[in-house]
Amino acid sequence: MKYKALIFDLDGTLLNSIEDIKDSCNEALSYYQLKTFEVSDYKLFVGDGVDMLIKRVLSSQDHHESLFIDVKTRYLKTYTLLQHHKTAPYDGIIDLLDFAKKNQINCYVLSNKPHLDTLSVINYFFPENTFNEIVGKKEGYLPKPDPTLLLELIKNIPCKPTEILYIGDTYTDMITAQNGHLISVGVLWGFRDKDELKKGKASYIVSTPNEIISLLKKE
Repeated sequence: MKYKALIFDLDGTLLNSIEDIKDSCNEALSYYQLKTFEVSDYKLFVGDGVDMLIKRVLSSQDHHESLFIDVKTRYLKTYTLLQHHKTAPYDGIIDLLDFAKKNQINCYVLSNKPHLDTLSVINYFFPENTFNEIVGKKEGYLPKPDPTLLLELIKNIPCKPTEILYIGDTYTDMITAQNGHLISVGVLWGFRDKDELKKGKASYIVSTPNEIISLLKKE
């Protein structure tokens, strides 16, 4: 097949995790008697790492700078407890991963979620050995779209960059793909819309995981 590897974003691409993120963050905000938000808000807040998530939820709150560390710490602690409650793979994702495995297409994960949380949800929701490598946000590294972790990951992938598809749901993901000189696939079942993916100059925009299977079948 033309494409021999797939790199997936996690939240909004493989997993619909927004309810657990919302519940965890709102719990932290409520604990400090701060304003909470709806799912529609969190779909815009997420995607650029935990630090940016917390900055966004605090941006309209009084004394937000002094509470950043406290809210972040409580959010991370609460999310560890809630991350499996309402999260689930999107419809069709398992079929896509099965197709890739049957056709010897290697699959990888690159997320802005903290590395340990990335490993936790992947290992909980997907069978062992589904992914060749799983990479979350690590200490000492900038979040996507910084390409450092992506370029380190690509070094371990046994094919050419032109044979890799990078799959995600946000502008950040599309820019990440560009920074790694990869072909990008923007997905519409995640947290953002078509206009954002077009702004990020997605190579392809798809509405279902089955459309990625069709893309992989093309010679």
